[in-house]
Amino acid sequence: MKQLPHSSTPEVVWSHQARSLLAPLYTEASRAYHGMNHVQALLNLLDAHKHLIKDPVAVTLAIWFHDAIYDSSRHDNEEQSAVLAEQTLPGWGCSAALTASVAGKVRATQGHTWTDGDPDTAVFLDFDLGILAAPEAAYQRYAEQVAQEYAWVPTEAYRLGRAKVLRSFLERSVLYFTPALREKWESAARANLARELAQLSIP
Repeated sequence: MKQLPHSSTPEVVWSHQARSLLAPLYTEASRAYHGMNHVQALLNLLDAHKHLIKDPVAVTLAIWFHDAIYDSSRHDNEEQSAVLAEQTLPGWGCSAALTASVAGKVRATQGHTWTDGDPDTAVFLDFDLGILAAPEAAYQRYAEQVAQEYAWVPTEAYRLGRAKVLRSFLERSVLYFTPALREKWESAARANLARELAQLSIP
């Protein structure tokens, strides 16, 4: 393992530890979308939009932990990922407040609802759904990768389930909680979702 300089800040050390611990999980063969490319995309968004973030350390760690546990046949991935953060971060020297912040952000990805009043959580959730506003070809790859992760589901059942998810997003008053990101992404995301829904040919 590459040695970090003695002058490294705790934040740098924690980020390095997160990569060392979690990168192997994100390279599991069952992951087509929820892998390292997804994590890196969110880290890139964080770098590009740091002006929107109050606590980049909490958001960085939330990005690393949010899909640490991922099994498409289970419904508790977010909770298990949050528990992993709660069990791991104190041992790295993270404060109770930071640990709670990270775990709370991870839990918020269950249903993508923003209820804690923390603007950083809103931005983090928006980053996680940033793929919905991707250019058409990139969005199509995302949709195909999600379908690949659910290849164990019979085709018709997947189509019906996916259509339900897409409709639930389209029925939201807003997809993105942060005004700056909503202005940038909302229209493109709704167009992508509507197009995928139409392609599923579900009445």
